[in-house]
Amino acid sequence: MNTHAFSEQRLPPWRRAVLKVGSSLLAANGGGLSTEYAQAIAGFVVASHKAGREVVVVSSGAVAAGRAIMREQPHDGAEMAERQALAALGQARLIGFWQGLLDRQVAQVLLTHDDLRNRRRYLNARATLSALLRHRAVPVVNENDTVSVDELKLGDNDNLAAIVAALVDADVLFIATDIDGLYDADPRRHPDARPVEVVPQLTPALLSAAGGTGSAIGTGGMRTKLEAAQRASAAGVATVLFNGTRADVLEALAQDRLRGTRIHALRSRVAVRKHWLQNAPAEPGGVVVDAGAANALVEKGASLLPGGVVTAEGDFRRGDMVEVLLRDERGTRRVARGVSQYSAADIRRVARRHSRDIESILGYSYGDTIVHRDDLMLL
Repeated sequence: MNTHAFSEQRLPPWRRAVLKVGSSLLAANGGGLSTEYAQAIAGFVVASHKAGREVVVVSSGAVAAGRAIMREQPHDGAEMAERQALAALGQARLIGFWQGLLDRQVAQVLLTHDDLRNRRRYLNARATLSALLRHRAVPVVNENDTVSVDELKLGDNDNLAAIVAALVDADVLFIATDIDGLYDADPRRHPDARPVEVVPQLTPALLSAAGGTGSAIGTGGMRTKLEAAQRASAAGVATVLFNGTRADVLEALAQDRLRGTRIHALRSRVAVRKHWLQNAPAEPGGVVVDAGAANALVEKGASLLPGGVVTAEGDFRRGDMVEVLLRDERGTRRVARGVSQYSAADIRRVARRHSRDIESILGYSYGDTIVHRDDLMLL
């Protein structure tokens, strides 16, 4: 047994977090869903809400819940289809499980990695999660295991959680584990392994020291958690690893006192976002605006609204990087660049109109802005 304990450290302030909870914590006894550890984890979420914070939960456990319903193992030769069926059966029970533990409405969000690689679907997912948080719901995110064959094979909700953390502009990614944090060796095999409490930057040595899968229920080990932390760090999100089986650790965590591992972000979220906006290739054409709109963007830090748009040039689509152009007697000048919430064809239809008219003109709406200020960089 390892005798080296983690000391307590203070967490930096945070407002929005993603919390990843694996199957080993939700199906603790190898059967269906259990509140043995989930009760304290939910208590952390509730305490965070009371402190005015937002938490997105990325939860495994659908297959484990479905297995408890079926009471049988997948048949040989049809394992993937059977596991997908178990996921479909268990997902409803998983959402009901979280709803019974939390203090506000729970919303199911099923994603695949493909949803988050495709820029337009990425924007749709981001808008949905933002709206849920705005309405004070708790998004419970899981992979869409019933159709995601490759993702189900990997079973890697750790990396999905890192992607979601970047998606919602989280300040921190909390990953609940069944050990106290990161050690310099596998503590199950090396009793003299020492805690690693702060990681300024993940190194190959730390990744190689990470152990394998620790549970027959879950499919992610410490290495996948570090890979997720590496992904989050590159997106400007810090990661915290802690023991989700210990109620005292969770109670302290709700008070910003960590006994576990904190992995720093490589750069701030603002710096990461700015670098991406500056360097992502823009589509041909652009959005032509009037002088009033250009002034609002430059002087007031405003979003680009349809009323200030003259026209759209080119054939770009929703989610593409576009340039914002001012055209007058002095010629054409680039004012800004950013992610367009609408296609060029849609923008031409709503140009010079009020934001409230977008839905009546198009038959749908992706929001009031053509380019939101969070997705825009001045040139």
